[in-house]
Amino acid sequence: MGIPQNVQRKYERMYSDLVEENLEPEKTNKGTKKYVLACAIFASLNAVLLGYDVGVMSGAIIFIQEDLHITEVQEEVLVGILSIVSLLGSLAGGKTSDVIGRKWTMGVAAIVFQVGAAIMALASSFTVLMVGRLLAGVAIGFGFMIAPIYIAEISPSLERGSLTSFPEIFINLGILLGYVANYAFSGLPVHIGWRVMLGVGIFPSVFIVFALILIPESPRWLVMQNRIEEARSVLLKTIASEREVEERLAEIQLAAGHSNAKNYEERAVWRELLSPSPGVKRMLITGCGIQCFQQITGIDATTYYSPTIFRDAGIKGNSELLGATIAVGFTKTMFILVAIFLIDRVGRKPLLYVSTIGMTICLFVLGLTLSFMGNSPVGVKIAILSVCGNVAFFSVGIGPICWVLTSEIFPLRLRAQAAALGGVGSRVSSGLIAMSFLSVSRAITVGGTFFVFAGISSLAVVFVYKCVPETKGKSLEQIETMFHGQCKGGELELGDAENLVQKQ
Repeated sequence: MGIPQNVQRKYERMYSDLVEENLEPEKTNKGTKKYVLACAIFASLNAVLLGYDVGVMSGAIIFIQEDLHITEVQEEVLVGILSIVSLLGSLAGGKTSDVIGRKWTMGVAAIVFQVGAAIMALASSFTVLMVGRLLAGVAIGFGFMIAPIYIAEISPSLERGSLTSFPEIFINLGILLGYVANYAFSGLPVHIGWRVMLGVGIFPSVFIVFALILIPESPRWLVMQNRIEEARSVLLKTIASEREVEERLAEIQLAAGHSNAKNYEERAVWRELLSPSPGVKRMLITGCGIQCFQQITGIDATTYYSPTIFRDAGIKGNSELLGATIAVGFTKTMFILVAIFLIDRVGRKPLLYVSTIGMTICLFVLGLTLSFMGNSPVGVKIAILSVCGNVAFFSVGIGPICWVLTSEIFPLRLRAQAAALGGVGSRVSSGLIAMSFLSVSRAITVGGTFFVFAGISSLAVVFVYKCVPETKGKSLEQIETMFHGQCKGGELELGDAENLVQKQ
């Protein structure tokens, strides 16, 4: 009768892992590095849209309140609905990217965002403004979910961490641009200023459409479509050695299921995610967990409502409030560059420890300051330093690494859909925090709210210790082996290998 198909696949995976252990990291030269860098930059432009929207809305909402006379509840809904709706885009984006490809999914996102931004800029009522906001949210969910996946699939192993962090750089750049736009246009008449602030967000999406003409499709997606020659052509542009291109291509084919005729017919992707094996379950806990902790520690509340925080600390004028937010945006952008430099040198896990511990301290100090030192010159300075410190520690660790881990820990057949599932956790968490911050702050004070965030951040430290492995320098296929084989130190132990074969 021969070897059963499911056992044969497990033997094939073990063989792939043994081959992987003998492979050297992909070699690159200056030409291939520049090419991959350009692809990562162009693919990350979608992240500017999310960042700009987050940054600009923090200031625009002040003028929207005055012009459209919206209530506090409407303000919370307007701010938070983007994150909730973007989860629909993330879910749809996973399936769409498997059907039409990674790069054209980013194109669809850019076009939808242009429509949403135009509607918001021209809105004459809260209802019309919400329609534009909903479209923008779907587009952001589409584009931002797929960008880290695309970059991870096109990047060499040794540079994947820093390159996959690029979307986080561009989020921070977008936030900073949003803050600057707030400050620059705050002198315009109220009914015009906020429309210009929101309308400027159209321009980054225009560049995205042109960028997609220049970048290639993901080689791993091409292999999934059985377009092997096209995948080889892309790999030749990203890896200097032809021998390594062939080795990597064969490895991707095996991971994608082209090594057997059934191509993973046993289970549909979503069925496997909803009823996961122990290895996939560990991946989901790590991926979805880190996504949720990234948001429930309150980073979006800090970013969206920084004027509210600074007003509570004692800053009164709109210009002063918006000027202080620029300092926050600048700090957040600068420290993401530190993360890019260190992530493939120090590793993911050490940076996560530094990030979550530092955030816990800053959030606790901010809570103390707002509770006991409000409306004093010293309290204002400590509040600004605490907020800047919080976003700095966020940017140096959990901010970018969250997306790096989500894009690299899942196997190829599940990557897009599983990353979409993680994106849902992130967007729901972000939306709930943004839509409840003002109400919770009114109930337990702004300072009390940040004590809660500090407690959650301390739990994130424990989560990193218990659930997050080190993935630095490993190929995507090697990382899959770590979760399925319960690796210790990155090596598959004999007993674990036997379990892989024996499990049905």
